Amino acid sequence: MKIYLIAIGQRMPGWVEQGYKEYASRLSASVQIELKELAAAKRVRNSVIEKIKQDEGARLLAAVPAGAKIVVLDEHGKSQTTKQLAGELEEWIQMSQDVAVLVGGADGLSAECLKKADYKWSLSAFTFPHPLVRIVLAEQIYRAWTLLNNHPYHRE
Repeated sequence: MKIYLIAIGQRMPGWVEQGYKEYASRLSASVQIELKELAAAKRVRNSVIEKIKQDEGARLLAAVPAGAKIVVLDEHGKSQTTKQLAGELEEWIQMSQDVAVLVGGADGLSAECLKKADYKWSLSAFTFPHPLVRIVLAEQIYRAWTLLNNHPYHRE
């Protein structure tokens, strides 16, 4: 199964690319994570934020592979423990269900993205910079995978 991390924003600093690749490369062939970066909408002095969110949202949804479950990151989404994420990952693996995790731009996700979501996750009550979210997601997916495979990475 494949997890697509579809994110607004390109040309990340080297430390972001390195951190993301470190965890993504640790996964096995049975669970892979693939990053799809989309350009942020162009902003001008009088940009209408809702229009920007709609544009970015339409491009995020267009990048979702056919048949993939859609997970969105949203401040009002459900917080999960790593064990709960491991349980969801196990279900997806058993169902051979690909998953697309959508990470919006600086202004968040469009209403259409939120409406189409199968799951709404909140990473934390904190607000994270969008580049860091890529690393956190890749690490948590790797950590959940290690739990399913009795790997000693995760300790409680």
